[in-house]
Amino acid sequence: MKPQVSPDHYNERVYDSKHRFISYWHQIHEIISSNPKEVLEIGIGNGFVHKYLRSAGITISTLDFDIRLFPDVVGSILNIPFKNNSFNTVACYELVEHLPYDQFADILHEMKRISNGIIIISLPDITSVWKINIELPIVGGLQINKLISHPFHRGPTHIFDGQHYWVIGAANYPLNRIEKDIVQCGLEIIETYRIFEFYWHRFFVLKKSELAFHTNGCF
Repeated sequence: MKPQVSPDHYNERVYDSKHRFISYWHQIHEIISSNPKEVLEIGIGNGFVHKYLRSAGITISTLDFDIRLFPDVVGSILNIPFKNNSFNTVACYELVEHLPYDQFADILHEMKRISNGIIIISLPDITSVWKINIELPIVGGLQINKLISHPFHRGPTHIFDGQHYWVIGAANYPLNRIEKDIVQCGLEIIETYRIFEFYWHRFFVLKKSELAFHTNGCF
C-alpha cells in the first residue's frame, strides 16, 4: 500500500471542517461509551481523537501504515501486529473504503481477531436522505433530529476516485450488501447510524457473534 495523501492533508483547514469536528465528537463518544480499557485506533489521520482520549486518561494505542504520521505501531490493517483479543475496543474511522472492497472481509476478520469487545467503524454513505428538524421551545426546548433514507435512492456506480474504492449508497455498494457481509464475518451489528449534521459518515458499532468465538475467518 502507498499513502494516498500527504500528512499535511490532515492539517488543512478545509479538511477539518465544522462538520468533521462533529464527526470527531461521535468517534470519541462511541469509544468512551464502550467502557474502554485497552483501545486500538487504526488509521490516525490528524491525531485529534487519540490525543483527546489520552488527555482524558484512556489507554489507547495507534496503528497506521504511514510512518510519517508517527503512530505507536507501523503496520497494515490487513495484518494487524497484535495478539488475539488484545483490545476491548477497536476503532477504525473513514479508512476501510480506501482499500478495495474485496479486502473488506479480511479487514473485518483482523479487527475481530484482536478484539475481545467492541469494534467501531465509520464509512462514507452517499444515500440520499431527508432531514427532519423539529424544535419545540414550549416543551422544555425539545428538539427532534431525524434522517430518513430516500426509499427510491439510486446511487451512481462507484469507480475508484483516487482515494475511495467504494462508498455506501453507490449502485454497486448498497447498505444491505455491507451489512450482510459484516454479519457473514461473524460480527453482530449492535447499532448503525448516520450523523445528522454530517450524514456522509455512517457509524457501525459491532461485536463478535457467539458463533464467531468458535470459528476463524468469515463464513
